[in-house]
Amino acid sequence: MEVISIIVLFVSFFTLLLLKVPVAYSIGIATTLSLLLNIDKLPGLTTIAQRMTTGIDSFALLAIPFFILAGDIMKRGGIANRLINFAKSLVSSLPGGLAYVNILASMLFGAISGSALAAASAIGSIMTDRMEEEGYPRTLSASVNITASTTGLLIPPSNILIVYALASGGTASVAALFIAGYLPGILLGFAIMGYVAFIAISKGYPKGKRATFFEIWTFFRKAFFSLLLLVIVVGGIVAGIFTATEASVIAVLYAAILSLAYGDMKIKDFKGVLLSSAKTTAVVMFLICTSMAMSWLFSFEGIPEMISSFLLESLNNKFAIFLAINVILLIIGTFMDMTPAVLIFTPIFLPVVTALGMDPVHFGIVIVLNLCIGICTPPVGTLLFVGSGVAKVSVTQVIKPLLPFLAIMLVVLMLISFIPEISMFLPRLFGL
Repeated sequence: MEVISIIVLFVSFFTLLLLKVPVAYSIGIATTLSLLLNIDKLPGLTTIAQRMTTGIDSFALLAIPFFILAGDIMKRGGIANRLINFAKSLVSSLPGGLAYVNILASMLFGAISGSALAAASAIGSIMTDRMEEEGYPRTLSASVNITASTTGLLIPPSNILIVYALASGGTASVAALFIAGYLPGILLGFAIMGYVAFIAISKGYPKGKRATFFEIWTFFRKAFFSLLLLVIVVGGIVAGIFTATEASVIAVLYAAILSLAYGDMKIKDFKGVLLSSAKTTAVVMFLICTSMAMSWLFSFEGIPEMISSFLLESLNNKFAIFLAINVILLIIGTFMDMTPAVLIFTPIFLPVVTALGMDPVHFGIVIVLNLCIGICTPPVGTLLFVGSGVAKVSVTQVIKPLLPFLAIMLVVLMLISFIPEISMFLPRLFGL
């Protein structure tokens, strides 16, 4: 019966995805069908409701709605423009300078807001037109924006790293994950810049005017309080002054006060922002609910143990196992959103990698970067669709120029997977 239950679970789940049923509903329905085959072993279908409820009964998860709200406020509050102007003063004089501005601004805004979608939307909507005016194809602008926005999922504060901390069962702390994400996120940003430099030189894209020290200082001063949010949030968590959840509340208050002080938002504007963030939070939380129910079912059926035993016995080389897990996660990322993927597959693969000596914090960065590549690729690719929509080009037009950027991301993924110090240097330095 257990084998039949597992087959029903996977077949129904993938069938529903192919039928374009939303991921959260696919997970919930597949879990329910599988549980029906085990009804004699369980109290009843109320088990699903119980697991969904207990799955989000976590103080740490309160950080997610607040960080979502903070990101929405930043998107509307004029922070994006200030970051773009500061980035432009730093790098616009280089060959292909506006593309660098796009990358650097996406890294800064993504890090501050904790959302790749917010970064792609806010930065892409401004930079695409500016880049087109200087001769850059809109498809290239979209490709740069899509891939650069993923850095915000590695550079803290990051909602998906909080989700991974929950899925890891406490073996990886939020503070350690936040610190661990800095170097991989920066490495990814610089790798994308390197490819952009190659394109800019070979295509002869224009240089911008070199900013004077006074201009750089002026733009830095205007962006200073936006950048200070990173120091306050991450510094406070690492120093133990407050938890990630408390930091998220501080981020909301800080972003609200800053947006009002800048004059880009009025009190009446908060109604729309609150409604938008509430809708996003509802979607995310429902995904977490159903994913936690499926994750519990995996444990009930002993799936993590079976996969762990199979990998350890069939592949006796740890590098081959790490590579196999990366390939599986890359495939998963193409059709599943990040949140359910982290919640469902962390309990499956974490015991395998820890048995081979990989630190849970290191694996957290690896799984997130894997799934970052997934959200840039079809068929699900939420970031791909948002970035294309903002740039006003079709997804099919973006795919070809996007491929080299995805290759760059894969190279960075391999470096981070097999060179642990890239992720672990800072956590060890801070004793986390």
